[in-house]
Amino acid sequence: MPLIAEERLDGEDGPILLWTLDREARLNALPDLGDGKEVAAACERVNADPSVRCVVLTGAGRAFSAGGDLTAMRDRRDLFEGNGVQVRERYRRVVHRIVRSLYGLEVPLVAAVNGPAMGLGCDIAGLADIRIASERAIFGVPFLKLGIIPGDGGSWLLPRNVGYARAAEMLFTARSIDAETAERWGLVNRVVAHEQLMDEATSVARQIASQPPQALRMAKALLRQGRDANFDQMLEMSAALQALAHLTDDHAEGVDAVLNKRPANFTGR
Repeated sequence: MPLIAEERLDGEDGPILLWTLDREARLNALPDLGDGKEVAAACERVNADPSVRCVVLTGAGRAFSAGGDLTAMRDRRDLFEGNGVQVRERYRRVVHRIVRSLYGLEVPLVAAVNGPAMGLGCDIAGLADIRIASERAIFGVPFLKLGIIPGDGGSWLLPRNVGYARAAEMLFTARSIDAETAERWGLVNRVVAHEQLMDEATSVARQIASQPPQALRMAKALLRQGRDANFDQMLEMSAALQALAHLTDDHAEGVDAVLNKRPANFTGR
């Protein structure tokens, strides 16, 4: 069955997409073998549509995502069928395609973590630019408890989100952390009452959507590149993108709006 249910939230500042991981009966377990292709296609559509300003990602029901399907692991079927070479190739073709696509999303991604986010589910939440958690959320990377390791790039991602020592504690002990701890460790931006989660996430998304769309995508690209590039590389990239931004109609509109103390009307041109 499809993984993502998509809803378009059209607002005065431009469209926001709401993506819901939609396997409630399975606690939004993933991936099925078609999930890599589906997620990649969804991200490619957004990247090719300059009108989309932001994506909000959440889970159906009481979980964000329980991560890998343990019954499929036990039965050695689907992603886990066959020998080591075959399993490795499926990880690259399915799991890695999911995380590469989400990491490569050109617009800001807001995760509204409504419940447990475990294993791959935790790492998918960690791919978001902004993470807002319900008070009911918990986070864990219990790979070692299952006799495996993070096969989804989590060992690269998690230390960048919470620091090496805390990532090591989560991975080596296989213990989960609650939403309050996740906020204190920097894994989420903030924790809100469960009933307020989607209102808060969409409010943030609408604030993002009010920004000039071309400059918004450039700003996200700079933040992502800044994780690994050196300072000189970032200065060169910043100068190049800034030169392009100065030539847009949105730049002229932003300056005029500030000088005349009025709201800006950004069109993406």
